Formats: sequence, structure tokens, C-alpha cells
Amino acid sequence: MAIYCVRRILLALLLVWIAASTAFVLTRFAPGDATFVEEQFLAPAAREARRAQLGLDRPLAAQYAGWLAGMLRLDFGESSLYARPVGQLLRERTVNTAILAITALLLATVLGVPAGIYTGRPRSGLTVPLVRGVSVTLVSLPPLVGSLLLVLLAARTGWLPTGGMTSADGSASWAAWLGDVAAHLPVPALALALPLAATLERLQSRALAEAAGEPFVDAARARGVSSRDALVRHAWPASLAPLLGLYGLMVGTLFSGSFVVEVVTAWPGIGRLMVDALRARDLFLVAGAAAAGAMCLATATLITDVLHAWLDPRIRERA
Repeated sequence: MAIYCVRRILLALLLVWIAASTAFVLTRFAPGDATFVEEQFLAPAAREARRAQLGLDRPLAAQYAGWLAGMLRLDFGESSLYARPVGQLLRERTVNTAILAITALLLATVLGVPAGIYTGRPRSGLTVPLVRGVSVTLVSLPPLVGSLLLVLLAARTGWLPTGGMTSADGSASWAAWLGDVAAHLPVPALALALPLAATLERLQSRALAEAAGEPFVDAARARGVSSRDALVRHAWPASLAPLLGLYGLMVGTLFSGSFVVEVVTAWPGIGRLMVDALRARDLFLVAGAAAAGAMCLATATLITDVLHAWLDPRIRERA
């Protein structure tokens, strides 16, 4: 188990390095740089001085080596857009993205798993086809469309704010920050959670139906265990392994989908920070945001893999 965990940690670090390095190089080769907005206001000499100040006049290899050395010291440089350390910005925005992702994952689990248990049991009537139809619709709904629909609903009804969380910089008190988060979190969290809940429902329903037909469940019924208890105590635990495997993929979906949702709902997370950094050609901020996103993804995937290996000894043996 220890060797398995070490291998997964090394793979997680490799993922972070590849994601951040790719973002750094692609941003460096993109047309323009961090001074492209200022060039219409600065004289050529002043612009060159500004580029030298930001280190943009150095060769790519020298810039990359300096940035990588800073990363190893957890120093991500300074943002030319915000004139603040990149690490400070990442800490603020990563907290917001993590809150959004964790809330969406919990909502998806609370909604999707019970729905999958309900539809996975043999039932008659219209409720099961109705739940399955809703699931298929939500699975087919892209995060962009779902977030736009929820923003439209919030704007028309006035039940929830459509965006504009303002306490993202940590300047507000804890009470004000919690109130701001509670007011603005439901719309983006639901936009992320509903498609994931539908995916969980479909997988849980199928896994439970397959587990209910296993011989050990039939043996439990033969011993006098009721159908309901056999399903809950024996079939459902056996159906959880596929779900754990799916959670690793869901985390990737959360972070890729959150970029779109954060922009549409004006949620101040890593996604919005990355979009702002790309528009401004902020080299160090783009690379830092990519590293933070990859770190969140790698950490969540690592936790999922370890839990899966703990539940399934065959994975540990293969490692």
C-alpha cells in the first residue's frame, strides 16, 4: 500500500509540473505579452523598460528556468495584472474554487446516489422512468447551458443573486465572508452538481441492479433476509466500487466545468482568474493558475485512488 501511495504522489507531482509548464510555454508563445494593453500609452523606450522589469526580454529558456526554480520554492512570481504576488492570489481563489467544487460534489452525491438506489430497485409505475428521463436530460446538458439557465431563473425570480461575490480578497470579516459565500454559492454549485448527480444516478442504478443479481445476495435472501435488507446490507456496498472509480473522473469534470460556470456566474475562483490572466497575457499568473488547478485535481484523484485501493485489495496487489 505504501509503494502504491508513493507512486500516486509522484504521478500527481508530474501532472502539476506538466500542466504548469505547458501553460507557461503556450502563453509565452501566444501573440502579445503582458505589456500589450500598455503599449498604446507607453513610448517604445518605456515599454521596453517595462518588459525588462517583468523579465519578458529574456530568452524563453532563461525565463522558464527562473520560473521553475521559483516554483520549487513555492514562489510563483508577481502578477503584472494585479501587481500582487501570484501565490497570494492563488490562495484566495483556490479556497473559493475548492468551496464550489466540494459543495457541488456533496450535492451531486446527496441527490444522485439515493436516486440511483431508488431506480436500481425493481419497481412499477411512472416514477422510475421519470427520474431516468430527468437524469438523461441533465447528463446531456453542458455546464455552460445549465449555468445560463440557472442565472436566468435567478434573475427572473429574484430568489438568488446571479453573481457578484465581492469578498474574495480576504479583506472582509469572517461573518461577512460566510454570508457572501452562502448567498452566491447556490447558483454555481447547482450548475455543477446537477449533471454530476444525473451521472451518479445512472451508474448507481446500473451497479445496484447488477449487484442484486449476484449469488451472495440470493444466498442472503435464502437465509431469510428480507429483500430490502439484502439490497441495503449486501448489494449496495458491493455496488460502491464503480462509484469510487467515477469520483476521480468527476473531479476532473468539476474543475473543467467550473471554469465556465465561474465566468458565467461571476464566481471569483481559479477559473475566472485564469481567464483574466489569459486576456492580460499575465505569464506567471497563467502558469500559477494552471499549477493550482492541476494540484487540486491531482490531490482529489490521489485521495480517490487510495480509497479505491483500500476497498479493493486487487489494486494493491497489482501495484
